[in-house]
Amino acid sequence: MPKHLVIVESPAKAKTIKKYLGTNYEVIASNGHVRDLPKSRLGIDVDKDFEPAYITIRGKGEILAKLRREVKKSDKVYLATDPDREGEAISWHLASALKLDPKHFCRITFNEITKNAVKNSIKNARDIDMKLVDAQQARRVLDRVVGYEISPLLWEKIKRGLSAGRVQSSTLRLICDRENEINSFVAKEYWDITATLTSPDVKKNFEAKLTGIGDEKAEIGSKAEVDKILKDIKGKKFKFSEIKFSKRQKKAPLPFTTSTLQQEASKQLNFSTQKTMKTAQQLYEGVDVKGHGTVGLITYLRTDSTRISAEAEAAAKEYITGAFGKGAYTENAKDNGNKKIQDAHEAIRPTYCELTPSEVKDSLPRDTFRLYQLIWKRFIASRMAPAEYNSVNVKLTCGDYKFNAVSTTLTSAGFLNVYSDREDEEEKSGAALDKLNEKSVISAGEITPNQHFTTPAPHFTEASLVKTMEELGIGRPSTYSPTITTLLARHYVTKENKNIYLTELGEAVNDVMMKAFPSIVDLNFTATMETLLDGVAEGSVQWKTIIREFYPDLEKAISEAKEALADITIEDEKTDVICDVCGRNMVIKYGPHGKFLACPGFPECRNTKPYLQKTGVKCPQCGKEIVICKTKKGRKYYGCEGYPECNFMAWQLPKGEEGKQSQAEKNK
Repeated sequence: MPKHLVIVESPAKAKTIKKYLGTNYEVIASNGHVRDLPKSRLGIDVDKDFEPAYITIRGKGEILAKLRREVKKSDKVYLATDPDREGEAISWHLASALKLDPKHFCRITFNEITKNAVKNSIKNARDIDMKLVDAQQARRVLDRVVGYEISPLLWEKIKRGLSAGRVQSSTLRLICDRENEINSFVAKEYWDITATLTSPDVKKNFEAKLTGIGDEKAEIGSKAEVDKILKDIKGKKFKFSEIKFSKRQKKAPLPFTTSTLQQEASKQLNFSTQKTMKTAQQLYEGVDVKGHGTVGLITYLRTDSTRISAEAEAAAKEYITGAFGKGAYTENAKDNGNKKIQDAHEAIRPTYCELTPSEVKDSLPRDTFRLYQLIWKRFIASRMAPAEYNSVNVKLTCGDYKFNAVSTTLTSAGFLNVYSDREDEEEKSGAALDKLNEKSVISAGEITPNQHFTTPAPHFTEASLVKTMEELGIGRPSTYSPTITTLLARHYVTKENKNIYLTELGEAVNDVMMKAFPSIVDLNFTATMETLLDGVAEGSVQWKTIIREFYPDLEKAISEAKEALADITIEDEKTDVICDVCGRNMVIKYGPHGKFLACPGFPECRNTKPYLQKTGVKCPQCGKEIVICKTKKGRKYYGCEGYPECNFMAWQLPKGEEGKQSQAEKNK
């Protein structure tokens, strides 16, 4: 029988695919890219029309040698890398590195790793799509040119080790603009007034808010205005003006795209974008499920589309009608019609509806299970009937003052039986006012004024930053997570309690970029460049044309910036830790493994110490402070700052005196 070789990126994917193919198929992983631009130099020949000089990635020689041996044994080679531009480029690099005969290899893609999808992809094998490859090459070369040409300027003007990037620098500008908006914000005072009302027709007290004064909207800006209103309505009765009964629906959310998955995983599971993508990749490539073997549990995770296949629609309908009844299914979930999307793949969904979260729970690690459960519930909910509410809007008057009371009562849960968020929960609260009518007696209780101050736009979280990037067209689904990860790794931004804060270093880098390279950080320019890259994928734009038009302006800007920009000094953060060699206050430095303490007297004094993050909790053994430490493998634990004199350590943070007492008992 003829022997076939299937090449994929990861061993997990290889294991999943192998079970669906016969014994005459060998499935081997390339472990990602095998060729790339060299790290030590630009790797693009500007004089030869920007021709990239690809080399074998260090450490991939042995893998390529193994693949070459398997190629010689095979009658046909199938390149089965991921179904996106980067996957297409990996297949092209594999074909080049392995010197594959065009007659004996082909490209296969599948949006989900299931038996039918894999076998159908082999039946529909095709040539490598060079338009997608060129789109990826254009992105790679653009990013390399920007990074390798601008980064040395940042080293010269600020400090070594910094980097700039096309999408990265625009995203940094977004964060800086938000920080400036917050810093320049001036709060304004305003008040609202709430009346607590009762009626025999309503079981609980209900609240009505002041909405109008005479024919004007109620806008209260001072305590004096509040006092006047309270004086005016004191002792006066509340009368009905209008009662309006209505019904409304809330449609189910659409299935996840990469962006919405990252946002919801951040909000509901407290996942970083990086963790979300890493976990989703595992679910896509395949995990071991008891009773089913290795199974790819979700479809491809990099997508901006909300559409699903006819087969998936039919499977969802069958599951929903079986589990919830015929009336639970609906076809109201449609694509959002966003013209910016590439729509190359389906939405992110479970590959098998019948593999419910409860079915796979015992087979998955906790966080992997939680992400799968979120994806599964969102998809099933997207095919279910809307939630239905009865709404009552009661308008009342008290002299010249107009008040409004609203209640919303859930009458049919629909998709909420499967999937809900905080907003859905809030809509269920409040006293039901559906029994009120024009003849109901209303009694006023406490009238409560509340002082407020306007607040600025909040700091970005990873979720809100991804949402903004998507709305503005900055980057694409595959770039959101790496961009944010790079900004954090470069210490341009820091993250505390989900919020992203700009660092002094990030501000300095953005200032240089704004002055010297305004087009690079211009949000419209970045979005337009993404559209041009989409044009390359569609075949309407030649990829080198983009580079030819972009490079001369960049070169000119770099030359001018070297002369015009002044050097910027970023002071290291001082600590109260004294260098025990020379007596100076040590400063915080950043290394490959995170923060450490160093003497500012370098190179005269080369003393360094580990950076110990204090917890505010006393050591139960010696009374010194407990600090956060990490093992060699990166696992966090708690130890005493007095180490090695005190050897206390624990995986959980001790609780003050209680912890001290329990440890003392343990020592006895």
